[in-house]
Amino acid sequence: MNDFWANAIWSLAPTVLIGLIFWFVMRAVIRADRNERKAYARIEAEERAKIAREHPAA
Repeated sequence: MNDFWANAIWSLAPTVLIGLIFWFVMRAVIRADRNERKAYARIEAEERAKIAREHPAA
């Protein structure tokens, strides 16, 4: 019976580890995208404010 559980754990370990690595990579990509969009929105708002100050009639 001990061999059964050891074999079950060893056969599931690679799948679980690859799944965890995939999860960490996807989490990093999604966080980077969110931060990039936030920074881009901030820069765009600053540029719009600058244009509004330079051309108040428009």
